[in-house]
Amino acid sequence: MLLGISKGRPHTTSSVCRWVYPWTASVVHKHSHLLWYRFSNHLPSLSVVHLCMENFGTHLPPKISRKQGGRDTCDALRVLHLVPAKAYDGKEKGPSHHRLISDCMHDILGVQSENHGMKNGKIQFVNSSSNPAQNLPDTIDSHDISACPSMNKLSKGNKFILLLELHRRGISADVSILASAVSFCAVKQSIRGGAQLHALLMKVGYDLSVLSGTSLISLYARCCQLENACQIFQNMTVKNTVSWTALISGYAQDNQIEPCLQVFQLMRQSACRPNDITFATIFSVCTNHALLALGKSVHGLELRMGFDLCVHVSNALISMYAKCGSIDEAQSIFESIACKDLVSWNSMIFGYSQYGLADHCLSLLKDMETEHIVPDVISFLGILSSCRHACLVAEGQRCFKAMIKLGIKPELDHYSCMVDLLGRAGLLDEAWDLIHAMSMTPNAVIWGSLLAACRMHGNIPIGIHAAEHRLKLEPSCAATHIQLANLYASIDCWSDVARVRKMMKEKGLKTNTGCSWIEIGSKVYTFTAENRSKNHQVNNVLAALDCLRSHMVYKYDVLIDGLELNDSQHFK
Repeated sequence: MLLGISKGRPHTTSSVCRWVYPWTASVVHKHSHLLWYRFSNHLPSLSVVHLCMENFGTHLPPKISRKQGGRDTCDALRVLHLVPAKAYDGKEKGPSHHRLISDCMHDILGVQSENHGMKNGKIQFVNSSSNPAQNLPDTIDSHDISACPSMNKLSKGNKFILLLELHRRGISADVSILASAVSFCAVKQSIRGGAQLHALLMKVGYDLSVLSGTSLISLYARCCQLENACQIFQNMTVKNTVSWTALISGYAQDNQIEPCLQVFQLMRQSACRPNDITFATIFSVCTNHALLALGKSVHGLELRMGFDLCVHVSNALISMYAKCGSIDEAQSIFESIACKDLVSWNSMIFGYSQYGLADHCLSLLKDMETEHIVPDVISFLGILSSCRHACLVAEGQRCFKAMIKLGIKPELDHYSCMVDLLGRAGLLDEAWDLIHAMSMTPNAVIWGSLLAACRMHGNIPIGIHAAEHRLKLEPSCAATHIQLANLYASIDCWSDVARVRKMMKEKGLKTNTGCSWIEIGSKVYTFTAENRSKNHQVNNVLAALDCLRSHMVYKYDVLIDGLELNDSQHFK
């Protein structure tokens, strides 16, 4: 049984419950053509790419042989790619051997790196063989191409720039170079540069190859254009595991559950087998949307395919079981990992933290010290979070100081945990001092934690200050307005109450309706505050709660009577 609570509308969890056991059913093969129906309709054409194709000419320079120049340049690019990177301290322009080969590349192209001038925020190429002041007509947005000093980033950036110069001079580029340039745009989320490269790929006929097609899928998925990514995927004649996984990851990152699971099901029907990245992606979907039954089904498939020895897959399973209410399963998987990495420890720490098992988190921290594993900023965040839920002030302060001693700079989340920890313990003055001693500006979450603590312990002055500061950061938060009005009302400041209420009315602010849902078997039951449309279900739940409450009161009375009887016999 799985329980979820949210302030907003829940995700379509009920709509994906039918995907719990799709992998073993043979009937899905009959309807595989229907699964692509949702992808084949209402897909916008790649009009931007077709427009960009006009920017790429097909003429050849008169003095350069396309065959000879293309072979020499491709060979030079391969040599440049094979040169190993060395340490770079940023004082020089780069490793000497890389500069030598890069200069040779520029000699082949007839362009110098210094001739890449900046004008009006754009990078412009200058032909060294002609007038240095003469700019080539095409430009590239400087925001799309970042100049990085490190070896790896420099080679990628140069590859993108040199690629454009190669095409401008009529020299063909290898498909691997084009795909690498598209991947560079995907990492930078540069849809403008990626669309231009897509147009070039279509021009030279490489757009449907496995390598370039997969890079284009990743590009459009990272840039939140999943329709284009899906259209490219459908047009690819040959697909491999990476292609399928790229599309699945795109839907997973966009929180589109049903398309993600549909593509995964189609992948199972194809000749491609899921790999470790595919399973880790599906487990992340189950984690984010609390799909325990589906996660167990995919876990069984992962075990049969032999990916249980992959550490990152086990880490995803730990997070899934911990967040879906099966902490024992998460602990069992954690203990079965032979070579745990830092992510394994952090996943288990956060799993215990969500259950309020602070002692287990502190025990894991000691085990990390025994195993000579240095905790990072995420490790301490999970430990501090568990300490605040268990109200372990001394342990939380000790871990906070240990983190600083290790040279880890606290972030806003760490300060939020400490303020909440001190506030729950009633140490409001210490929490106030900690906020003012922060090396960064506190955010709305920190002021909200202090506000909640002030309401709990009845500290009106600090609570009013916390609410006022939070409203400066989140002026549209209706809950903070109501809390501030209640604080003013508790000290009979009715004029301020009226002022806050008037502000809410002028801004049209309303509180979000609370919502909770529970998954029993393969069905999800949703309950909304002040919604009596499901009176029979609500009444049944209330009756069960009353029964449990009566049972708890009876057990408590029996326990108290037993203690009193034992005490009377003890003193005789």
